[in-house]
Amino acid sequence: MQTRNKVLDDISQLMTNAMGVAQGAKDEAETAMKSMIDRWLADRDFVTREEFDAVRAMAQKAREENEALMARLDALEAKGQ
Repeated sequence: MQTRNKVLDDISQLMTNAMGVAQGAKDEAETAMKSMIDRWLADRDFVTREEFDAVRAMAQKAREENEALMARLDALEAKGQ
């Protein structure tokens, strides 16, 4: 019976070690994939969400200023006629 327990203990230890190696390989593969995706995205010149939001806010402000200037110009033209 002692021999059987030793065999089972050895198999159990082997399986535990194999799971540790598999987890390490998974973590390494995830890190490599993330790094590859980050490089690919950087090469595509995509903008960040913060950059996009900043440009959108600038465009909105410019649009509002343009509308105000157009209303002012229309008022001046109407006054001049």
